[in-house]
Amino acid sequence: MEKNILTGDRPTGRLHIGHYMGSLKTRVTLQDSGDFDKIYIMIADAQALTDNFDNPEKVRNNVMEVALDYLACGLDPKKVTIFVQSTVTELTELTFYYMNLVTLSRLERNPTVKNEIKLRGFEKSIPVGFLNYPISQAADITAFRATHIPVGNDQLPMIEQAREIVHSFNNIYGNVLVEPTPVLPPSDKMARVPGTDGKAKMSKSLGNCIFLADDEETIKKKVMSMYTDPAHIRIEDPGKVEGNVVFTYLDVFAENEHFEKYLPEYKNLDELKAHYMRGGLGDVTIKKFLNNILQDVIRPIREKRILLSKDIESVYEILKEGSEKARKEAQQTLESVKHAMKIDYFDRDDFLQEMIDKYK
Repeated sequence: MEKNILTGDRPTGRLHIGHYMGSLKTRVTLQDSGDFDKIYIMIADAQALTDNFDNPEKVRNNVMEVALDYLACGLDPKKVTIFVQSTVTELTELTFYYMNLVTLSRLERNPTVKNEIKLRGFEKSIPVGFLNYPISQAADITAFRATHIPVGNDQLPMIEQAREIVHSFNNIYGNVLVEPTPVLPPSDKMARVPGTDGKAKMSKSLGNCIFLADDEETIKKKVMSMYTDPAHIRIEDPGKVEGNVVFTYLDVFAENEHFEKYLPEYKNLDELKAHYMRGGLGDVTIKKFLNNILQDVIRPIREKRILLSKDIESVYEILKEGSEKARKEAQQTLESVKHAMKIDYFDRDDFLQEMIDKYK
C-alpha cells in the first residue's frame, strides 16, 4: 500500500514561526525523506470560511500568502502537491456521505471542536459548517488515501474521529477507505510556540505572532517587547525561567552553535538559565540573543519569499496545477465510495440489468 501524507493550513493570514516549528519544518523533512509516495499540502480555504463566512475577502487574499510561505520554507512542488481545498468539489460530496456515519453528540464531544468553539465564542450559536469540520477533515484525509497525517497533540481527537468514520464506512460498505495514522512533531517543544505576549497559543487574531514575512526591525521590536519575569526588576535579581516566554522560545530555537556565534561566554542553554536564575543576567541580554537567533531562522525564508512574490504568475500556476492533480485523485476515491454505496447508477451496467430483471 502507498504511504501518503495530507496536511495543510487555513488561509486566514500569513504563517508564523509557530507554524514553521510546529509543522512546516517537519513537512520539508518528510518531503525530502523519500519515505512517502505522495504528499498533499492543502490550503484549507473552505474550512476557513466556516468561521469567516462573512469575510470571504480575508480568505481569498490569504491563499497566495500561505502559498508563498509554503514555497519560501522549502516545500517543493516537484515533490509535493499544493492545492486549494475549495477547488476539489469531490471533498464536499464525500463529506455529505460521511455525515450519516456520525452523531451530533459525538461531534459535540470532540475536545478539539469544543475548544475551538469556546475560543471563537460560538457557545450559543454554532455554525453547522464549523461543527461539521471533523467530518470534512475525514473527507480530506480519505480522498487522498492519506496514511500519515502530521499534527500537533491538540489535533489528535480530529484524527481519531476520522479513523472512526473510516471504520464505520468500511464495516458497512466494505474495505474501501484507508485508515490514517497521526505523525507528531519530533519533540514536544516544537509542538507549539507560545505567543509573544505569553499566551499559550500564537494567534493571528491576538496579534502575538512573529510572521515568516516580518522584516528585521519588526522581529526585533516583537522580541524586545516580550514578557519575561515581572519580579526580575534589577539585573542582580534572581529570575524565573518557567513561564518566561523568552526562555520558552530559546528552548525551541537555541542550538549550541548559536552560543558560539552570539554568546560565547556560555556553552549552552543550561548555563544561560543557571545564570539567570541566580541573578546577574539582564533581560535585554537574553532578548538580544533570541533576536539574533530568530533573525537567522527567518532571514532566508523572508528573502526567498520576496523573490517568489516577484513572480506571482508562477506561484499561481503551481496552485492551479496542484489543484487539478488533487481533484483527479479525489475523483478516484469518490468513484470507489459511490460504487461501494451502490449509488453509481449510470457508471455500471448492472443497475439497468437489475431493473430489467425486476420488471420482467
